[in-house]
Amino acid sequence: MVVVLVCICAFAFLNGFRDASNSVAVAVRNKALTPSIAVLVAAFFTFVGTMLSTSFGVYLISTVELALPNGTHGLTLLLSGLLAGGAWGLLCWWRGLPMSSTHSLVAGLAGASGASALMGDETMHGAWRMLAGGVLLPLLITPLLAFALSYLLVIPATWMMRHSSSSDVNGISRAGQSIAACAVALGHGMQDGQRTGAMLTLALVTAGAAHPDGIMLGPQLVGALCLSAGVLFGGWRIAHTIAYRLVSMDPLRGMVAQSVSAVMLFVGAMLIHLPISTTQAVTSSIVGAGSNQPFESVMWLHVRRVLRHWLATPVVCVLAGGTLFLAMHPLLS
Repeated sequence: MVVVLVCICAFAFLNGFRDASNSVAVAVRNKALTPSIAVLVAAFFTFVGTMLSTSFGVYLISTVELALPNGTHGLTLLLSGLLAGGAWGLLCWWRGLPMSSTHSLVAGLAGASGASALMGDETMHGAWRMLAGGVLLPLLITPLLAFALSYLLVIPATWMMRHSSSSDVNGISRAGQSIAACAVALGHGMQDGQRTGAMLTLALVTAGAAHPDGIMLGPQLVGALCLSAGVLFGGWRIAHTIAYRLVSMDPLRGMVAQSVSAVMLFVGAMLIHLPISTTQAVTSSIVGAGSNQPFESVMWLHVRRVLRHWLATPVVCVLAGGTLFLAMHPLLS
């Protein structure tokens, strides 16, 4: 149990470390925020977002009925998924590629559950349903929706600023982008922070150390601290990719992209209870807003490279989670 809890906290730290770029990359590129201020406000609002919302943790465990077998077998399933998702996340970070930590985790859990079924053991109830509804469906919808909304909203935004000077447009846009960056960090906490608390709760319940009712505050607090600490130490490899390698854009389009991302995260967390990938929402919004310019500004070669890794994430993590569980299975007997 202790090993699993430590791995969940490490995964949350890595999640924040990688996803810090989502809220700060374009804001820093457009000089709306300085790098030091950007990571500080991102860490603060990520913590606040995690603590504001506990409903998704209940949704993940109860409504989707994601449940583990009790004891060591269930903890091994959880550990296999965490290690698979974490390893893929580290590889993508090293290569400077944004990817979804949620998708890698859920896919790893589904792979471990499938390997357990192959061995004739108990499985993680709800893992494959979560893979379909929490990974594959958002993988198809989130990038397309974020791209389309950002592309279309650039039109009224530029029309409203048509009589303003370029300095006024940039000044207003930078101010709006600063607010939108804080909103993205808040939405990131509401999405990913809740899942960290849910995983901690799930591990405690599986080990028999706690009851699923009435213990949400402690795991949420630990999850918020780990996720915010990761954001505070934010990894700039991915930030460089998002801000410089995908698209060149002005502050106005950066404001539009960040605003669309924040709204999608809020809607996903509070209204439809769907795990929206912060990485996919932000990256797709940036490409969408940047595409709506009178000159070619999108580096499609890098965009296609990112898309290939998004599509590869479920496959790789399912296989890795299953392989890790099979490797650890002899230790269970």
